[in-house]
Amino acid sequence: MANPRRVKMVAKQIRRELSDMLLTDKVLQYAVLPEAALGADRYLSSLTTISDVEVSADLQVVKVYVSVFGDERGKEVALAGLKSKAKYVRSELGKRMKLRLTPEIRFIEDESLERGSRVLAILDKIKDENDKKTTEDSQNWYEFEIKHGFASSRGGSFSTFTPWSISFQPVSTMEI
Repeated sequence: MANPRRVKMVAKQIRRELSDMLLTDKVLQYAVLPEAALGADRYLSSLTTISDVEVSADLQVVKVYVSVFGDERGKEVALAGLKSKAKYVRSELGKRMKLRLTPEIRFIEDESLERGSRVLAILDKIKDENDKKTTEDSQNWYEFEIKHGFASSRGGSFSTFTPWSISFQPVSTMEI
């Protein structure tokens, strides 16, 4: 069993190397996006990123979490391409890194970033609806104030009682 600090360092290095391979290695690029071999722009079709890397305590297995942004077909093709090139990736990592044994690579689809962006979109929609509702409520209250003759902070004068407007005068002491 390896030192936990070493496991983290190996995971960090593997993530760096895999990210570099996705950017520079033509074999891996064509596996992720077969259309790139035909001249298609790989940045416009789909975007593949390494979101996380988990290394087992014995440094034998690496789980690589991959996020693919694009349509469903693009996701399936990219993940299938990565899985088919797992042995190639393992051999390339062995050449690039100084490890006694190169760990087995397992690619796993990570939908957390996509799920997070969907949640943020829903929250933005709710915020917009609340802002619209607040504006409508504010307008309705203003019309109610005008209709019923209440003083308004929007141009009318406030002559209402507020607790902080009370001033206390000292009471004179009486002699007995």
